[in-house]
Amino acid sequence: MSAPDLTPQEAARWAERCGQPLRADRHVPVAATAQYIHSVVALLRELDFGDVPPAAAYRVHDREEEQFDAAV
Repeated sequence: MSAPDLTPQEAARWAERCGQPLRADRHVPVAATAQYIHSVVALLRELDFGDVPPAAAYRVHDREEEQFDAAV
């Protein structure tokens, strides 16, 4: 799914709607950043995570092997 590019004017309008008005010199960089974020999210949506277990299935530390000590 492809979305049309966010124009600087649209970025300003959306920012205003959210209660964050932008100065005129920020319209272009904000639109470019939003477009980049959108493209990254679109790429992540295409990835197939079907065989990857949920994060809760991983254990970083084995409590029996590592003893934590707060003494300095």
